[in-house]
Amino acid sequence: MSDSIDYEAITAAQQGTWATGDFHQIARQNVCMAEALCEAVDPHPGERVLDIACGSGTAALVAARRYCEVAGIDYVPELIERARQRATADDLEVEFEVGDAQALPYPDDSFDVVLSIYGVQFAPDQRRAAQEMLRVLRPGGRIGLATPIPEGWSGDFFATNAKHMPPPPGLTPPLRWGTDNGLAELLGQDTRSIQSEKRTAWQYYRSVDHAVELFLAYFGPAIRASEKSDKEALRQDLHKVFERYNRAIDGTAILENTYYLTVAVRA
Repeated sequence: MSDSIDYEAITAAQQGTWATGDFHQIARQNVCMAEALCEAVDPHPGERVLDIACGSGTAALVAARRYCEVAGIDYVPELIERARQRATADDLEVEFEVGDAQALPYPDDSFDVVLSIYGVQFAPDQRRAAQEMLRVLRPGGRIGLATPIPEGWSGDFFATNAKHMPPPPGLTPPLRWGTDNGLAELLGQDTRSIQSEKRTAWQYYRSVDHAVELFLAYFGPAIRASEKSDKEALRQDLHKVFERYNRAIDGTAILENTYYLTVAVRA
């Protein structure tokens, strides 16, 4: 079935979706994931690090603070511009450029470490994205992924969004990357080890209503879903999901987001 899927057209449409809104306003909650990922993968000063589907550069900036030689790539130009602004503000040197995770513009064996936080997992052609990730990583290099999983807040959130805007037929869900079997299928043949564990990222908002409105205002897939379906019904469904994982009892919202932290070593 994958031979009949027009990945190029889907990628173009997907790029337009993620360019809608301002994902940086959502990704600020991913800083804790970036720090946990860099702690687990442990890039050392001078190592070459690539942040794939880097968004506004969160993981890349954490690695750059370790005096690594860092590059970041994303197919949304506005996010790359925001990443460059953040690097300038922090006086960090990072090579940010616009590009596709499914066709990385780097030679073979270019990097010691490859990172991605809720990024490469959304590439439509998962196998190609995995192969590209492995291609640019040197033998013995490390992959670090922070990935949404089928259960918990991420699974419920993306299922709710898909209810209002179904994905193109034939595509494998991005949550495949958040399972042991999926990781083995995508990375196992070219790695000598894959270790994953569930971690918790706490997401902080003024209230559940505030969280929902942020996603409807800034998160591209939610914006597109609200345009293609009943926006009020989507708002209510998202409110139920956010309320389900809210652990605050003072009227604010502290959402418990369980994700997969994976470290793999290339063979």
